[in-house]
Amino acid sequence: MATAEQVDALRRAVGDQGAATSDFDLNPETLLPEDRKLRPAGVLCAFQDGPGGLNLLLTKRSSRLKHHPGQIAFPGGKQDPGDADATAAAVREAWEEVGLPPSNVEVLGCLPSHETVTGFLVTPVLGLIRKPFDPTPEPGEVEEVFSVPFSHVTDPCRFSVQGRRWRGQRRHYFTVPFGPYYIWGATARILRVLAERVSA
Repeated sequence: MATAEQVDALRRAVGDQGAATSDFDLNPETLLPEDRKLRPAGVLCAFQDGPGGLNLLLTKRSSRLKHHPGQIAFPGGKQDPGDADATAAAVREAWEEVGLPPSNVEVLGCLPSHETVTGFLVTPVLGLIRKPFDPTPEPGEVEEVFSVPFSHVTDPCRFSVQGRRWRGQRRHYFTVPFGPYYIWGATARILRVLAERVSA
């Protein structure tokens, strides 16, 4: 798929908001409190042009972090009072975490929201990086910035379901590994939605 076709596919992917997803999708036996309060957050699913087409920008979180150390994630975080919405939060966090200037991001739209086990309601913001930039990882949060080909993260066949023990129970989740990077959990679940929409 040529770069222009990939961009068109991303634009189509945000045409319909659709049903929300969660870290509990593959664990229907989990009972969630109806009165739970979720904190709004935004993550930036940003694609940039490369020699072979579009590539998705991802980060490896610092191993020193209290929550999700060493995990693969989109740039992003909780929505602060000064953020207009979750999209603004995602763009701001990308600037803080990897040095991506807000002016260098073309926001295409949002994918369905995603509830995490840590109590966040995450809005995945799909965007294009307008021109090349040199990522600058924020040392306190980001250990590494890397890219994954569009063709990898938008192919449903690349995804698998795995499981592990979590809080005394077996928890299942999506994975979409790439080389040395084990992409799983919320990041993989959000990408799975994207893959389903692009391949539809």
